[in-house]
Amino acid sequence: MNPIAEWIGWFPKEYSREERVLLNKIDLLILFFACASTWANNLDTGAIYNAFEAGMEDDLNLYGNRLTYLTSVYWAATTVFQVPCNIIVTMVPAHYYIPICELAWGMFTLGTAFVKSYEQLMVMRFFVGVTATPCWIANVHIINCWYRKNELGKRNAIYYNTYPLGSMIAGYLTSACLTNLDGTGGLEGWRWLFIICTIITVPIAAVGYFFYPNVPTNCHSRWLTEREKELAQVRLLKEGFAPSRHITKDIVWRTCRAWQTWVFFCLAGLFWLTPYPSTTPFLLWLGDDPSNSDTFVQNMSTVTYAISIVSAMVFAFYSDWRGSRWDVMLFSGIIVLMCNIMLLVWDISKGAKYFAFLLLGLTQGPINVVIAWFAESLAHDLEVRSVSFGVINVSYCLAQLILPLCAWQTKDAPRFKAGYIWVTCASVVELVLIPLPMFFERRDKKRGINQIEMVAGMAEVSGFDEVTKHVHDGDLESGSISSNGGMGMKKGDTNVGVQEVDEKA
Repeated sequence: MNPIAEWIGWFPKEYSREERVLLNKIDLLILFFACASTWANNLDTGAIYNAFEAGMEDDLNLYGNRLTYLTSVYWAATTVFQVPCNIIVTMVPAHYYIPICELAWGMFTLGTAFVKSYEQLMVMRFFVGVTATPCWIANVHIINCWYRKNELGKRNAIYYNTYPLGSMIAGYLTSACLTNLDGTGGLEGWRWLFIICTIITVPIAAVGYFFYPNVPTNCHSRWLTEREKELAQVRLLKEGFAPSRHITKDIVWRTCRAWQTWVFFCLAGLFWLTPYPSTTPFLLWLGDDPSNSDTFVQNMSTVTYAISIVSAMVFAFYSDWRGSRWDVMLFSGIIVLMCNIMLLVWDISKGAKYFAFLLLGLTQGPINVVIAWFAESLAHDLEVRSVSFGVINVSYCLAQLILPLCAWQTKDAPRFKAGYIWVTCASVVELVLIPLPMFFERRDKKRGINQIEMVAGMAEVSGFDEVTKHVHDGDLESGSISSNGGMGMKKGDTNVGVQEVDEKA
């Protein structure tokens, strides 16, 4: 037993040694590849902004709004493929699908290093957007299929941190390329940045093919024993997570009528986008100051990402410990509103602007809490949760596609008045929407809606009679659904033998 792991809540005290071993394996098999994959994805897709500041603008004549258009073509491609991607991942094993896509975007990243014109760069960005789509959205679906509710916040935080880590390292890599590789082999430093990104990406795809498991109900991983595969399913069933029903004809209807799809479509989109000034606008503000060297700009722009890494972990551990998500989101919402108001005013000291930009980095952390809350609220329907993940991520992609064309045009840097008006208004809406999930969850709990839907879903998987023979009318209101379709199973009771799984699951 590890007392530190118990103290921080990594392993709750009631977990058996067997479940702790399983959880360690899941962390290694799933989190390692998912984090490495998404880190490489963010490194590859975000490198263009660092390259832009490091000489690409002049070499390829990317003046005016051309950077904005390059951003938009990437997001147009990835937006279109969001929902289809997560439908595919429920049908094609993840250890084939995600690594193949990763290898493809790695090749298009390599192609970016050798483009000679703006038009060629546009083509590369489009195909990077297409092939990179499954990375975040499919990995986050797989992660949220394996963990219990008191584990989700921390694992989502670790996964989320691959984004700021990728952005940070892109900045450091750019500085290293400018310092050490500029001119080597007749290539500019920014071109070497894309070559190095590809060298990092390709081996990670190979790791995914050999080690990444699929969802628990369709897992053929050689690294988990049969007993561990069964235990992985049982502990989720006892936590209230329904098994996979597979894609059926009514998936569109089930997704559209789920309030989680639309409430979290708005809420997650706002939590992603209201801290946006701490990213590209901060980088461009730093670059606009002639007293700042290129190296200083690249390194300083990573500080907000470092802050977001710390905040993500702190908020996640706190929310898992509290068993509550809303209070972290409210705290973050208040801070993001204050900072965006400061930047909207703009006529403040340089130190105050640094303060606002850096503090916005803190508010990037709670997005993993939003994702964990969403996953918990759709525990009763795995396929709807998967498709809804795609729908929710569309909100982020649409904003990334449309807003730079309207509110964050490169020619308006560094003032971005329209952009700061938008994020300030969005910050107000964000605060207003935070109570909505609590309202709907309490309504559903009173009506027993999720419990009824979970029994129906388990009936499709295990057979109606087998699931419902233990179900009594009063049990639906109590909400204590067990892994065998019966009632009265206590949370945390996961020491189930293989024989019990075979007979009752």
